[in-house]
Amino acid sequence: MREPESEQSQQSTAEDRHASWLELFFDLIVVAGTAQLAHLLHGRPSLPDVGLFILLFLAFWMIWMCFTVYGNVIGDRARTWTMLLGMLGMAVLAASVAGVHEGEHQQAFAITYVLLRLVARRAWRRSGKMLEEWPIGQFTAGVTPWLVSIWVDGPARYWLWAAGLAIDLWTTLSASARKRQADAEARRNERTGHSPTLTLAQVDPVHLGERLGLFTLIVLGESVVQLVDVASEAGWDHALEFSGLAAFLLLVSLWQLSLVHGYGGVPNLRESALPPRLVLFLHWVTNGTLTALAAGLGAAMEHRHGQLPTGGRWVLCASLSVYFVLAVVAALVPRRTAQTPGEWGRLLGRLLPPLVLSLAIGLFGGGLPTPVVVWSLVAAAGWSLLGHLARPERTGLPNDA
Repeated sequence: MREPESEQSQQSTAEDRHASWLELFFDLIVVAGTAQLAHLLHGRPSLPDVGLFILLFLAFWMIWMCFTVYGNVIGDRARTWTMLLGMLGMAVLAASVAGVHEGEHQQAFAITYVLLRLVARRAWRRSGKMLEEWPIGQFTAGVTPWLVSIWVDGPARYWLWAAGLAIDLWTTLSASARKRQADAEARRNERTGHSPTLTLAQVDPVHLGERLGLFTLIVLGESVVQLVDVASEAGWDHALEFSGLAAFLLLVSLWQLSLVHGYGGVPNLRESALPPRLVLFLHWVTNGTLTALAAGLGAAMEHRHGQLPTGGRWVLCASLSVYFVLAVVAALVPRRTAQTPGEWGRLLGRLLPPLVLSLAIGLFGGGLPTPVVVWSLVAAAGWSLLGHLARPERTGLPNDA
């Protein structure tokens, strides 16, 4: 493991290490991917539709993360063609989403996923580094079910994909990831007779936070695209203006909570408050909910003169509810100092009402006009934001420095 850097060195790294032009170009694929994934929830989505969205979003995000942490650790030595191959493959994944219910598109998605994981693995091995916080970059046990699924038809293919992703999540979140990496390296050395050549690497938290935040900005941008698409084809009346303003204010609030008062796109999270692997997990859930929210806002704009269909209302309210759950978790989990009951009460008073309100609208808001639903969610997000605006120097927890 690397020796701890001096405070001056860390400060220099934080000031100098930013996303490169190659990384920014690579991130453009997120624009296409989130747009295609959000379309899975258009219309009247059912539970199987939501399940398929979660599955495909996780797969897409997993590939993006394999190449993102590679660039984070390797820096300027990252191979351009490796990143461009990843980008091309992710474009194929995005193009496969629209017809993913068809066998040909399913096979294309599975084959491309397997190939991209192998490309990422080869890149990591060539680098001579191991990343404890993202072991699936080096180890591909979770790829095996995907490989088998290429020759399987029907719903079993989706279950194999889910099994592969579950293996990868367990590998990432398991506390024994370091031991498994050491054991695998030891077995490789026994077979070859060579001395260990891999070194344990660490992520650059400042650079990683920037890349994760850029992903979140792109996802929020998909919501803006949804709103503009509807407005460009609709008659401009008071209902459009009223609903569009509400949706815009909701996105502004989420931008503030995720990026101004959060870290890596996760609301209420502070840098270094959690291990990187947990930050990455929260980032996946956060951006999955924001992508679903984009689809929900698009549906709200389309039904602005009446009531949201049940499926559309639940996509909108459930995604925002999960977002508020994450905001609560990110604020409560990394506590470092004892809090008085009054401080806990003030914190929960800022975090829980938005969650309760968004859940209540999802459960009991079937008879509400669409603009009322959206403005209620604006009020929920605004309530969560008020505490930060009142005391902008304090984020995450009471008594934080």
